[in-house]
Amino acid sequence: MERTASRIKPEASFWKRLAGTLGWNRSSYYLMSAFLATILVIAVLWWPLAEQYLSCFAPDLPWWVQIDWLLLGNFVAMSLLIMSDADLKADALIVLVGFGGGLVIESWGTQTNLWTYFTSERPPLWIIPAWPIASLSIDRLFRLMQRLTAALRPPLFRVLYWAIFPAFYALMLVFVWPTVDKSLTVMALILCGFLILTPTDHRLMVLTFIAGTGLGYFLERWGTTRYCWTYYTCQTPPLFAVLAHGMAAVAFWRTGLVLKQVCVRFVGAAKKQPVFCISQAAKTGCGAQEDCLAVQQPHNDVQRDRQQDAEDDRTGEWNQARKARPFDADVPRQTAQKVDLGKQPH
Repeated sequence: MERTASRIKPEASFWKRLAGTLGWNRSSYYLMSAFLATILVIAVLWWPLAEQYLSCFAPDLPWWVQIDWLLLGNFVAMSLLIMSDADLKADALIVLVGFGGGLVIESWGTQTNLWTYFTSERPPLWIIPAWPIASLSIDRLFRLMQRLTAALRPPLFRVLYWAIFPAFYALMLVFVWPTVDKSLTVMALILCGFLILTPTDHRLMVLTFIAGTGLGYFLERWGTTRYCWTYYTCQTPPLFAVLAHGMAAVAFWRTGLVLKQVCVRFVGAAKKQPVFCISQAAKTGCGAQEDCLAVQQPHNDVQRDRQQDAEDDRTGEWNQARKARPFDADVPRQTAQKVDLGKQPH
């Protein structure tokens, strides 16, 4: 009984079971710590904005009436999403693309006055960190949707793709038409048109678009109803702004694929160490023979070491043969090296 009882594993604690269910790991806690640290840095650097927000609370009203439940819900949902199955190596690329893409999109929108922030900044730097957090959340939603739609066949996504993306582009044309004379708007139209006309995977692009749109609705709903940012149409929010989050997610995903290919080729080229001889350099018209010699030098060193090892082996065999047959001590070294140790010389 005691031996059987010792084999029974103790029941996992509540937090371990919860972490296993939600897919938390060590990287999850690193990401959450970085998320909270980013919020703290923004609150310190832009303290007047935080102070202005906190001044809206009235002590004579119940706290649950004054809590921004939509903001709190967005925060909790995105926190849980970014912690699910986190991978620092893969997520680092998503964060990098999110920062760069968010800065480009915010610059385009605020410089062309498609939307404005209550601080009148163009763009406000405090909003940029929200883009990589949203990108990580969309990535987790995409993974979930990929598992849920695994049984669906590719032709369905091909039909959905050509129904969704051209409709979005038409809506984009209508929305940005007042700023079509701006170079940033022209570049945005060209980029979106290129991405739509060159699909790499209909399934992945459709799922990414849907995931980005789903999260984008709640973000846009909060920002426009709280007048954090306002679109020129004064809608809360406009349909294009919601769908644009999906298109931005697709653009970020495609950018990540390009960066991965560039990194793979760069690392692969760095690992290769071609060896060129002077004759090959002369045939190819290479005038920098010193560079060729520098590249060839490590190869020559290896060959010289191998030749020295072979010479040492031959010398050792000759010495053994001399000890075994003293009568052949006067035989020249070149001759003794050819003597077969298994046979007596004539």
